[in-house]
Amino acid sequence: MPRRTATMLASTLMLIALLCAGVLIKVPYSVMSPGPTVNTLGDHGGEPVLQISGHKTYPTSGHLNMTTVRVTSADYNMNIAEAVYGWLAHDNIVVPHETLYPNGKTEQQSSQENAEEFSQSQEAAKVAALGELDIPVKSQVVVSTVFKDSPAEGKLHAGDVIRKVDGKPVKEMTDVSKLVTKHKPGQDVVFSLVPVKEAAAAEKAGKEPTRTEDVRITTEKAKDGRAVVGIEAGTDHTFPFTIDIKLADVGGPSAGLMFALGIVDKLTPGDLTGGNFVAGTGTIEVDGKVGPIGGIQMKTVGARAKGAEYFLTPKDNCATAAEDVPDGLTLVKVDTIDDAVDALEDIRKGDTADLPQCTVKK
Repeated sequence: MPRRTATMLASTLMLIALLCAGVLIKVPYSVMSPGPTVNTLGDHGGEPVLQISGHKTYPTSGHLNMTTVRVTSADYNMNIAEAVYGWLAHDNIVVPHETLYPNGKTEQQSSQENAEEFSQSQEAAKVAALGELDIPVKSQVVVSTVFKDSPAEGKLHAGDVIRKVDGKPVKEMTDVSKLVTKHKPGQDVVFSLVPVKEAAAAEKAGKEPTRTEDVRITTEKAKDGRAVVGIEAGTDHTFPFTIDIKLADVGGPSAGLMFALGIVDKLTPGDLTGGNFVAGTGTIEVDGKVGPIGGIQMKTVGARAKGAEYFLTPKDNCATAAEDVPDGLTLVKVDTIDDAVDALEDIRKGDTADLPQCTVKK
C-alpha cells in the first residue's frame, strides 16, 4: 500500500476512533442554558400572570420580565462531544453535575424542592410588595412541619398557630427554636397554641381566635446535642385582598423580585416601566431584601434575546453578570425592592445617567 494512502487511512481511522470516543465516553457534567422569560404584567398560557381581586388595580405597560435557566435532567449522561460543544457555545454553561444535583439528588427531589421554593417566593413577593405600598399584612408563626417519630408527632399539627413557648410570646419563627433549645434534652417545653382547625374557622369568619391550649412536650437530643421537639416553624400571612400568581412549569425562588414589582405596578397609578422592556431576577425576602441567584449570565442572554434593554441584577450577582454583558443590555444593580422601584422611576423618566450599574470586580 502506498505510504500516502496508508497515512490517510490511519488518519481516517483515528478520526473515527476520536468521534466514537466523543460520543460513547460519558462525563459527569450538566448544561445550563437560557430558559423562558415571562412578562409578569402580561398573560401566560391564556391568563394573566398576576390576578388581583378585592382591591383597585391600574393599567400597566411595558415589560417586567422574570427570567429562568434551563438545565439538563438529573439522569442525563453527557458525552465528551456535548461537553466540548457546551464549553465553546456562548449561550451555554457546562457545570459539574454535582453542582445542580448534589448528593445524588434525583429529578423528582429537585423538582419538589424547586416547587416549594417557588411557592415560598410567591408568598414573600406578596408581602414585600404590600410592604412597599404600606399596606399591612397580618402574620403569625405556625407549625410548618412535624417530623415522623418525633416527640411532637400526634401533639402538634401542621398549621397550628404558635402563640407562646414556655409562656414567652412568639413573634418570629426563629423564636421557637431559640426558646426550645434553651432546654436540656429530656426537659419539658410548653407550647401555647391555636389548633389548626380553630384557626382556619376563625380566619374564614373574619375573627380572631379566642381560645388557646397548652401542649407539653418532652424534648429529645438532636445529633448536634441540642434539645428539639421535632417540628419546623414557619410564617403564615393573611392578606387583606386576593393576589394569585398563575405561572406553571417554573420552579425555584429567583422570580421573587419581579413578581413583587409586578404587584406594585398593578396596585399603583401610572406604570413603573414607562413602556420600557425591563427584565430581571433575584430572590426576595418579606422585608424587601433582594438575594442572589444562580445562572445569572444565562438569564441576561435570554432576556436580551427577547428584547430587554435593562436587567435588574442582584448586587451579589453583579460582578459575574458584568463579565459578559449582551450588547444593548444595561445591568442595573439592586439590593432591595426600594432600589428596584427607584431604578424603574429613573428608567421611566429617561434619567438613566446615574443608574447604579454592574461592573466587573477588580
